Amino acid sequence: MPAKIEKDELSGMETTGHEWDGIKELNTPLPKWWVYLFYATILFSIAWWILYPAWPSLTGYTKGVLGSNQRLEVEERLAEGRARQQKWLEQIAAKSPAEIRADPELLRFATVGGQAAFATNCAPCHAAGGAGQGFFPALVDDEWIWGGTLEDIEYSIRHGIRNVDDPQARASVMPAFGADGILDRAQIRDVTQFVLQWSGRATDQAAVARGAALYAEHCASCHGENGEGMTALGAPRLSDAIWLYGGKVEQIEAQIWRPRHGVMPPWQGRLSDETIKMLTVYVHGLGGGQ
Repeated sequence: MPAKIEKDELSGMETTGHEWDGIKELNTPLPKWWVYLFYATILFSIAWWILYPAWPSLTGYTKGVLGSNQRLEVEERLAEGRARQQKWLEQIAAKSPAEIRADPELLRFATVGGQAAFATNCAPCHAAGGAGQGFFPALVDDEWIWGGTLEDIEYSIRHGIRNVDDPQARASVMPAFGADGILDRAQIRDVTQFVLQWSGRATDQAAVARGAALYAEHCASCHGENGEGMTALGAPRLSDAIWLYGGKVEQIEAQIWRPRHGVMPPWQGRLSDETIKMLTVYVHGLGGGQ
């Protein structure tokens, strides 16, 4: 049976016939302005379907009377941007990073381009602005394991570090002095104390004396007699306060026992030569370039 429609005694309005626990639903009409606005949105949507691309089909989509295509517009704007950049990119392609740095206008363009490329490709590891994070080295200080000249930086970017993708990648391996049985734990503690004495943190002078001979025999050939490091071998300096894998006593001992070795992919072939040069200039200008 259809719901019984009656008038509400208090408001005088018809009900819908629906009732819950003695509460009756009034048949209150919507405000006219709301109804008109609703109809207007329907008309607007129909007009939009006609004017602009809207409905998919088996062979594509409706193109719309206006033929608007924002994807094409974006592609056109990108093409215009590339065309404006082309004269600068041609100069970068023809010059070395050192020559780019010597040209103020070209340097500004390369720095901005390098910053954008760094944010996309390098910041996930080296952090924004090259601040470094975790076991990924900072690029804003004076500690350059493989050298911080323009030439050194460009080579590292092009070929990477200890990767299997580029036969020209920089590569060096520190022996696992403890794991391979070259030194025992007591000797590693002595070497650690000897290394710490350069930064004034040694706590056992007897161990420092014992560690001196061990360091000279096993470590000085790569890290230098005074812990100055050797960029040609990728051996970091040990006489400062910068420690990639941690500078606490136990962390240094762990690195001597079984060292960790970082890996960086080669960017040659992934990025254009122009982008690599802009990255080189940008990284060199972060503050720590030599």
